[in-house]
Amino acid sequence: MIRIVIADDHAIVRQGLARILEKSGEMKVVAEHDNGLDALKWLRIHDCDIAVVDISMPGMNGIDLLKQLHELKPQLPVLIVSIYSEDQYAVRLIKAGASGYLAKGCSPSILLKAVNRIISGKKYISPAVAEMLADEVGAPDGKVSHETLSDREYQIFLMITSAKTVSEIAEALSLSGKTISTYRSRILQKMHLRNNAEMMRYAVDNKLT
Repeated sequence: MIRIVIADDHAIVRQGLARILEKSGEMKVVAEHDNGLDALKWLRIHDCDIAVVDISMPGMNGIDLLKQLHELKPQLPVLIVSIYSEDQYAVRLIKAGASGYLAKGCSPSILLKAVNRIISGKKYISPAVAEMLADEVGAPDGKVSHETLSDREYQIFLMITSAKTVSEIAEALSLSGKTISTYRSRILQKMHLRNNAEMMRYAVDNKLT
């Protein structure tokens, strides 16, 4: 029996994932958590075969949870299942150690296929992500602007380009408005942009939003 932990801040999503996974008869969800911090605490004490993790969660998001688990349990595979499209996060998170990346709009059969492939010791990489990885290998040594951002900066960059205000971002990430403004300034500087409008244009041109 494949033992699975789910970390997602929406109960209906956790229940839906659990129903799909357990219907196979070969998988059992042994724990559910609505934030990354509780998931990390549970995993410090207990074992499982795979963690299915969302990106956007309060307390500790999926990106930070992935990093912590990579240090705590480097052999534990992590499948990211997120509302964000593959274009936005897949390559970055697979390079950071994720065993696979799925958008929440995928079919149940794809979810089961991904889990089974990852449990077999392989990574689940969709054709679209494989193409993006191939493009990176063939690209010049210089990184494109958004690849110079840290994971937190990139997360805030995507939130800004989706027209969220500083206060909305601060609330979602449990940070102060001043901290978000500092990140915004750092992002503009790193990407050689002048304002939010230019950030949004960059995101559109690079298919990040």
